[in-house]
Amino acid sequence: MTETLNKIHNLAVFCASSDGNDERIYNTAYEVGRSMAKNDIRLIYGGSKLGLMGQVARGIMDHDGKATGVIPDFLKTKEVVHEGLDKLITTEDMHERKLTMHELSDAFLTLPGGFGTFEELFEIVTWAQLGLHRKPIGLLNINGFYDDLINMLETMCEKGLLKRDNLDILIVSDNFEDLLGKMRKFEPKPVPKWMNRHQT
Repeated sequence: MTETLNKIHNLAVFCASSDGNDERIYNTAYEVGRSMAKNDIRLIYGGSKLGLMGQVARGIMDHDGKATGVIPDFLKTKEVVHEGLDKLITTEDMHERKLTMHELSDAFLTLPGGFGTFEELFEIVTWAQLGLHRKPIGLLNINGFYDDLINMLETMCEKGLLKRDNLDILIVSDNFEDLLGKMRKFEPKPVPKWMNRHQT
């Protein structure tokens, strides 16, 4: 039986708009962009030239890859927006930005970040849990950054507040190429029966 792989041509990346102070994380963000270019995957991201976001964009564009920035109008300044992108989409607000990134993407990848990154990750995982999309979601655990979060998610399962099937929606690895392979093999769970409004 031939294994069916998810086609990932457009990858949404959520990550920090700050550099942080971990050189390994900072350098890996660039390598993620380089690897995406090598795999002919377009970057869909927040459009910034700053922080880890800028590093991923530089990594992909330095290696002849393609990048689409999606940025709300109030953030679209010379100090923030990456002017070297081959495509830039301006939205009215943050909500439209996330919806646009979702619509443009075949899968989602989260690198280290702060509140905004966590909010984007958990919203897209929640949408998957509710059956609103069936796209792969990857968490790149660079240098153990997400160890504590992963432990917290396990605690949520142990306490009966998170179903194991829903935790399994999140695909985790500390290596991007490995994570990409797992995301391509991801098989989404069936939509819960209670979500099917047409079912009697």
